[in-house]
Amino acid sequence: MTLSNAELYRLKSDARRGLLENDLILQRFFGRYGAQLNAEDGKVLTQLLALEDNDLMDLLIGRKDSVAVLEKEAQEASFKAVLQRLREK
Repeated sequence: MTLSNAELYRLKSDARRGLLENDLILQRFFGRYGAQLNAEDGKVLTQLLALEDNDLMDLLIGRKDSVAVLEKEAQEASFKAVLQRLREK
């Protein structure tokens, strides 16, 4: 089941970041996949958007595959799938 408009709006609002690079990557992601996101994707995005800007940037550009606070979550298939889509050029 896809996310409701309200849930998607909240994620998009939370995606406004201090680093322009993060904003651009997240905007591109929502443009491509926003209408297809499900509840599990929303959970992963919420976890990612709770990170500090620099930690999020490291994940988005592939400098790191996980960060300490999300070490366990980074092993889950849903986390890896969302991160892969975020990293697409």
